Amino acid sequence: MDTKLANPAPLGLMGFGMTTVLLNIHNAGFFPLGSMILAMGLFYGGLAQVIAGVLEFKKGNTFGLTAFTSYGFFWITLVTLLILPKLGLAEEPPAAFMGCFLGMWGIFTAFMFVGTLKANRALQVIFGSLTILFGLLAFEHFSGTKLPGGITGWEGIFCGGSAIYLAMAEVINEKFGRTVLPIGPVAG
Repeated sequence: MDTKLANPAPLGLMGFGMTTVLLNIHNAGFFPLGSMILAMGLFYGGLAQVIAGVLEFKKGNTFGLTAFTSYGFFWITLVTLLILPKLGLAEEPPAAFMGCFLGMWGIFTAFMFVGTLKANRALQVIFGSLTILFGLLAFEHFSGTKLPGGITGWEGIFCGGSAIYLAMAEVINEKFGRTVLPIGPVAG
């Protein structure tokens, strides 16, 4: 019996998108980093994306599995890096080490962006803007300076917002059985 499986991508995209927007509202200078962002990072950005990735595995989607589980564990790792020093359990990583960490995620994301070239435009926007975001964050950590005007935070808000848009487009378009929110053509 062939059972139709639900699409786990909107769950993963919302977990990524909402958490990314919240962290980058902080990065843009609007409010301090606090428990709300950390909790979102652990549970919605982290755990929910890992669950979505496992469900993508069940559907046979290697790209979805790799993206959602990787970024889910990115969020869990990032929150852990932030809270372990506060708990006195580890030293805070030096800025250059964080630059390396973020730079590696940028390289990974650039390769994942290549994979989106066979996907819809909305997914390309998410991964393209995320590659830029990791580059900006790595630069800020390596250089020790914040870019003017909170540009990194604003870019992150755009990136997260684009993931929220795609998540809702997939849910709404499926529910209506037609394109209500366009996501762009799938590249041939």
